[in-house]
This record gives sequence, C-alpha cells and structure tokens, in this order.
Amino acid sequence: MKRNTLITKDIVPTLRRHRIITGLGFFNIWVGMAVIIATFQIGANGIESMTLWQLAGAIFVANVLIAIVASLTGDIGIEHGLSFAAYLRAPFGTVGVHIPSLIRGIVACVWFGIQTYLGATAINYIVANLTGFDFWFVWYVVFAGVQIANTAFGIKAIDRFAVIAAPSIILISIWIFVKISSIATVEGINIFTYEGSSAETTWLLIMAANMGFWSLLAVDIPNLTRYVKAPRNERNWFRRNTNSYIPHLLALPTVQTFIGIIGAVSFLATGNWNPIEVVQQLATGWIMVIILLLVVLAQWSTNSAANLIPASLTFVNAGAKFNLSYAWGIILAGIIGTVFQPWLVLDKLFVFLGYYGATMSALAGVIICDYYIIRKRRLHVTDLYRQEGQFTYNRGVNLAGMLAWLISSVLAIVFIDYMYFVGFPISVFIYYILMKRWYLNKFPQKEVVSNYSDEYLGTSVNRDWKIPV
Repeated sequence: MKRNTLITKDIVPTLRRHRIITGLGFFNIWVGMAVIIATFQIGANGIESMTLWQLAGAIFVANVLIAIVASLTGDIGIEHGLSFAAYLRAPFGTVGVHIPSLIRGIVACVWFGIQTYLGATAINYIVANLTGFDFWFVWYVVFAGVQIANTAFGIKAIDRFAVIAAPSIILISIWIFVKISSIATVEGINIFTYEGSSAETTWLLIMAANMGFWSLLAVDIPNLTRYVKAPRNERNWFRRNTNSYIPHLLALPTVQTFIGIIGAVSFLATGNWNPIEVVQQLATGWIMVIILLLVVLAQWSTNSAANLIPASLTFVNAGAKFNLSYAWGIILAGIIGTVFQPWLVLDKLFVFLGYYGATMSALAGVIICDYYIIRKRRLHVTDLYRQEGQFTYNRGVNLAGMLAWLISSVLAIVFIDYMYFVGFPISVFIYYILMKRWYLNKFPQKEVVSNYSDEYLGTSVNRDWKIPV
C-alpha cells in the first residue's frame, strides 16, 4: 500500500497520557516566553510620546486581547490534541496548509535567530571583559546548539526548564528595574510623572504593535496546549480550559507590560533602550554573572517554546512525505534562522513586526471562525490524516480559507498601523460568507452535516483521537 504522507508520529493528536503540563507549569512557560529583550525597544519607542502609565496601559490592553485570542485558539489543543499545522488542514486543505504554516514557521526561525543573537552578544560582552576573547558568532553557534539540543528532548525538558527559568527571570527583572530607576533618579528624572511630547507615535499604534508582537503565538498556541492537562467529560469551556486561559491572562499581560516599562525607563535614564547593555557597563563580578543569567534564561525559554517547537512542527507537517522527524525539524529551524541574518532584521524590527503581524491577524480570524462558528468546536479529526478525506477540497486546497486569508492580509498591510483591528474581523467575515454560501455546499463537512454531533468532540466527551502511525 502507498504510504500515507499526512501522518508522522510527531503530528498526530496527543493522547491523555501525553498531557503532562499543569496550569502552574504552563504559567512558568509563559513567563519564560514573555520576557523578550526586543520588548524593551517597544517601551522605549512609546515613552517619548506619552506617560509611563499610558504606555503601560497600551501594552497591557494589547496583551490582554492577544491572551484572549490565544486562549480561544488554545482550545484546539485542549479539545482535540492537535498541533497548529495539523488543524490548519481544515480551513486551508491538506495541501494549502503549507503556505500559511510554513510562513509562520520561517518567521519563528527568524525570531529564534534574533533571540539567539541577543543572547550571544551578551555572553560575548562578558567573556570579552573577563578573558579578552571577543567573537560573538562563536557564542551564537554555541548558544544555538544548546537551545536546539534542549528542545529536541521534548516538552518534558521544556516544562522542567521553565520551573527554574520563570522565578529567576522575574527576580532578576525586578532587580534590573530597581537599578535602572535609580539611574533615572540620579539624572533628575521622575519616571512616574514624566510625559513625552513627541508626536512620533500614539497610544493606539503602540497597542497595535504589541498585538503584532504576539500574533504568531496567538495562532499556533495549540502546539503547547495539546500537552496541557484538562478535565475529561467537561462541556463548560472555562472549566475545561482553566489550565490554559488563566496562565495566558496572568502571565502575558503582566510580564510584557513590566518588560516594556523597563525598556522605557532605561531609555529615559540613559538614552539606551536596552537595559542589559546599560547595566553591563556598570556591573562587575557577580552582578555581571546575574545579568548573563537573565539574558540566557530569557532567550532560551522563549526560543524553546515560542520558536523552535512551532517551527519544527510546521516543517514536520510539510515534510511528512519524507518522514521528517521533530528533532530534524528543530535543527532545520536553527539553520534557517541563522541564514536570515537576524542581526540585520533586528534593525528593522517594527517593519518585521508589522508585516507578519498583519498576515497572522488575518490567519487568527480564519482559525477562530472555522473552529467556533463554522464547526462549533467539532472536527472530523481522522479525516485530517486521510489523503482522500473531506479536507482535500480542490486538489488539497480550501479556496475559501485561502481567499479570506489573502484578502484580509493585504488589507491589514495597507492599514498596517492598525493591522489586528483590520485583518482579524475582515478575515472572519470573508471566511464565514465563503464557507456558508459556497464551500460547504460544494464540499460538505461531516461535523456540520451531522448537526454538530458529539462524535466529533474530543476531551469534552472523554475521547482520545488515536491515529495509527
């Protein structure tokens, strides 16, 4: 028999015994992901045009909204145990899925490179001061290799690492804030009463930029929630997703807001948005080691969960025909992330954020409309892995999903300053109309035709989707 090229062991649904992450564990993972050094730059860009309180409000509101989107898409992993790329076969088709998923995967690779570069330069700064050896790319290769090896061990290794990383990151971040605030005080700047007068940006623009920052993870969070523990036979969405949405709403908005504030205060006090560089110049001995610890833990924890896993799974999905493994997917992600020269991308961070944020906001609309409105959380999971199943559509492409995504992505790019507020609702509207008036008539979906039978539910009815590998 011809081998089914839609199946590998790494992209089939997770079973109950695979779900090992508790609510606290997921919170720790989110804390580690949320501390991104590049966030300091967003805070610095906003403080010249507003007060610290207004800046904090913009970042906080943006991340609450993103946390809500991520909580909604996260139910795909909780309910059905599906990865992002495997689920995307439903709204895009078994072939069409590769366009949006690979775009997401490549962007994750670039982010991996950016994070690794920031960590490597910090390591190099310290080593150069202590030994005189000054060659950051050596540390880039070493740091990348360590992260790839750790992530290749799977979700258990990431969960255990987060237990150490999360509290360490929080404590060190607080220490940096105190240090930077004292510098501002010496310079005669009251950070709590300062009000920027520049017209370069606005509250809404800062909020939109922050939503773009996390638009990637908001759509592919099922890659992680598929490993989160959830009660069986629980129909209530809130009780079933307790271990998902509470960590989302607690960790992401609070940690991101705090990091943005640190970046703003650093810029006010020294003119440098990166407090790591500022403190490094002032620090000696053990204090320098502590700063190194923050940089390494922050970049490492973010890259493992937010970049390497998503990138690897999209490559595994695309390379199922060649039986590409999860470990090789991670290695490929590291190579691609380096080839894109992330040290150059960092100079154009907001342009980078804008374009991919626009496309991902549109993708989020398609996913949420498909999962909640079209299918009402029911899904013919077994057909996701059948080469002649209902998700083959037009030669493997769902034109309704593709058109909705492309049209709304273009509009979001045209109005890039407000990308999420354009791309998301327009994609929901277009996808709903195209599916209801066109594609559902042409390609009936069993979960819809069955009047949303419970036989297409997963965790809610204590069902594991077992796909033979």
